[in-house]
Amino acid sequence: MDSIKGIKGIIFDYGGTIDSRGTHWSEVIWDGYRSVGVEVDKDTFREAYVYAERELAKHPHILPDDNFYNLLYKKMVIELQWLADNGKIPAGKVEIYAPDIAKYCYDAARGCVEEAKPVLDRLAAVYPMVLVSNFYGNVESVLADFGLLHYFRKIVESAVVGVRKPDPKIFQLGVDALGMKPEEVLVVGDSYKKDIVPAETIGCKVAWLKGKGWTADEDAVVHPSLIKKLSDLLEAVL
Repeated sequence: MDSIKGIKGIIFDYGGTIDSRGTHWSEVIWDGYRSVGVEVDKDTFREAYVYAERELAKHPHILPDDNFYNLLYKKMVIELQWLADNGKIPAGKVEIYAPDIAKYCYDAARGCVEEAKPVLDRLAAVYPMVLVSNFYGNVESVLADFGLLHYFRKIVESAVVGVRKPDPKIFQLGVDALGMKPEEVLVVGDSYKKDIVPAETIGCKVAWLKGKGWTADEDAVVHPSLIKKLSDLLEAVL
C-alpha cells in the first residue's frame, strides 16, 4: 500500500464498499433469504437476483426519494415475484417474505455504515472526497438516510450522469469533480472489474476492499492494493 502515499483526494464507491465491508450485495441478500426461510437453492436465487437487476435497469421502479429500505423492498418484490412466477415459491409468500428480507438487509447495511463512519470522519478531515457509484437515481436519498451525505464534495451517480462502471469515464468525472490529476486521487472500491481496473486505466491509485465477490474468478484475483477493511486505509494515507 506504499504506492498510495502522496494522494490529495479520494473517490469512494458506495454499494459493497461502505455498506457491506466489501462483500457483494448478492451475498447479503442471500443471507436475508436464509434468515426468513426462503426455500430455494443459491443458483435459483442468483437467477432471480440477475432478473431483478435487469428489471431495475430497464424500468424506473426506484424513485429519487427512496431510501435504502424502500429500494430493497421493491427489489425483493421483483425477485420474489420472479421466483413465484417460475414456480419456485408459493405466490402468497411474496408479500410475506419481502419486508422481512428488506429489513434484514437494511439493518446489515446500517451496521456496516456505522462501522465505516469513524474511518470516513478521519479521512474527510484531511482529504476532499467524491462518491462514484452505479446506482438507481436515489443514492443521495440513501446517503442522507444513513448520515453520509456530508462526507462527499460531489456525487457522481451512473443513473444521473449516463455512464456506468466499468466505463473509466465515470471515474474521470470524479477526478474532475476533485479538480485534481488522476495520479493524485485514490479510488476505493469493492469490485476488481468495476472499480480497480477502470480507475487504474485512467491513472488513479487504488485500494481494493476485497470481500466475497460475485464469481469465483474474481475471488481468485490478487492485487497489491488489497485491503481487508476500510480502517486499513488510515495507516496507509494518514
